[in-house]
Amino acid sequence: MSVIKINIQETNNETILKFISNSILVNGGSYEFNNIDEAKNSPLAQQLFHLPFVKKILITANFIAIQRYEIVQWEDVEEELREQIENYLQQGNKLVEEINTKKEAVEIYAEVTPNPAVMKFGSNKALTQTDVEFKNIEEASKSSPLAQELFGFSFVKEIFISENYVSITKYDMIEWNEVHQEIRSFIRSYIQDGKTIIKELPKQKTTENVEIPKEDLTDTEAKIVDILDEYIKPAVASDGGNIAFQSYDEKTKRVNVILQGACSGCPSSTVTLKNGIETMLKEMLPNQINEVVAING
Repeated sequence: MSVIKINIQETNNETILKFISNSILVNGGSYEFNNIDEAKNSPLAQQLFHLPFVKKILITANFIAIQRYEIVQWEDVEEELREQIENYLQQGNKLVEEINTKKEAVEIYAEVTPNPAVMKFGSNKALTQTDVEFKNIEEASKSSPLAQELFGFSFVKEIFISENYVSITKYDMIEWNEVHQEIRSFIRSYIQDGKTIIKELPKQKTTENVEIPKEDLTDTEAKIVDILDEYIKPAVASDGGNIAFQSYDEKTKRVNVILQGACSGCPSSTVTLKNGIETMLKEMLPNQINEVVAING
């Protein structure tokens, strides 16, 4: 059994802390508890509500967010709370008893993207809290049963799973109008049956899977990430893609980014990168940016 580690991450709300796990906690979706009565199907949440300062608990795929009352400060209790959560999980205890009295209504819609090789399959159900990308079935077999089964379709080339959608890149041997209904139905049935979407987060650190902790960023890098998150990511996500910060060179003032999903290999991505993203960063960070380059574009 792998060793479960919990790290603490601050949020924009000083009363809320995230306790982030290095392994998957629940299969898709999230659970919010406002009091101990609502937490009947979560033994850990019930334990935490016995602490007088715990106000609200949110459990997601890879973190537990806890909101406190003002009677304490986080610095007085956060380490003890982190150890309690880590020890509970390390003992193999159940985090949430998922109750399936009936199948949940799942809607899947297919959307074309600017990249003709990629189609976006959006869902009304949360799929993951951490973006994951798979280039082949070997990568998928290590962490995502859903992606692994999708690679069983001979025309599937690459898969990108984000918060509430799956972007699939196809080979040229087939047109989307011939297969998109089949994929849409498959994803819908898979999610509705409650099957595992992601069983563990990819461990490999490749150029396609890099997430740098905010505390390790310089001031300029943090500003770049904030701009990408607030202004750029929502726009590219609507097209079934993602852009991730990779590095910044202070000497050359060059920003390296990673394009994922529909953005990867998209014919219009270079234009978007130069006319949109690069221009915005130059305007918002004057004299600090010379160019933006997609290292996988």
